[in-house]
Amino acid sequence: MGILNVTPDSFADGGRYSNLNEALHRAEQMVSEGVDIIDIGGESTRPGSKKVDAGTEINRTAPIVHAIATRFDVPVSIDTTKSIVAKANIHAGAEIINDIAGLRFDEEIADVAVSSGAGLVLMHSRGEFETMHTQPPVEDIFADVETDFRRAIKLATDHGIEKERIVLDVGIGFGKNVDQNLQLIAELSRLIDAFPGFPILVGASRKTFIGKLLDLPDPRDRLSGSVAAAAIAAWNGASILRVHDVRETVEAVRMIDAIKRSAG
Repeated sequence: MGILNVTPDSFADGGRYSNLNEALHRAEQMVSEGVDIIDIGGESTRPGSKKVDAGTEINRTAPIVHAIATRFDVPVSIDTTKSIVAKANIHAGAEIINDIAGLRFDEEIADVAVSSGAGLVLMHSRGEFETMHTQPPVEDIFADVETDFRRAIKLATDHGIEKERIVLDVGIGFGKNVDQNLQLIAELSRLIDAFPGFPILVGASRKTFIGKLLDLPDPRDRLSGSVAAAAIAAWNGASILRVHDVRETVEAVRMIDAIKRSAG
């Protein structure tokens, strides 16, 4: 899943792709590099980010979603916590809704997924929009993630979405300390075993914990750490990797597949 932020303030690439032509160029590049899904977001969720109204978010995303969906044979995901934004972008051509709040902010997102047949990504996070990154870490991160996943799955299925259309995102970087982010990647099999049949998504790309571990304050310098985290997540069973650096991650995963096949 390649990240295409069309915001002016995203932490790793803010402002780079808010222009339609620039967004299309980046989408074309990601397709050539082997991307399987393009995830488009119009509201930054970096630490310290400010909420934007639904109209602004739609104006940022829907024209780009439509342009990409009509030009490339790759499914488009809309990264939003608002049902009205999800609905507008599904109408524009998106096939997946990526909700970082796991239906906590707006459970009607599930209704949009049901009525449209879209896939639904439910991410673990805690707190309100403004406090998701400043929540004190819980004592047992796996217990908290599992409890929240069960809540989100029940809410989604109560609204009528089939389990086969749900993906679970562990929420790297959201309300977790460095050690907890590492634990989630290292012991990802615990969540895979706890939720059989649900694809697990890991999005560690350029996140703050990598910067802290490697002393790299600029997110653009975190390529090696991001690929390493993605590779280990893939080795441990992640079904989807949400990344900024598509070519490098695709090459790493192809090597992992080859090594696993050689080992039977």
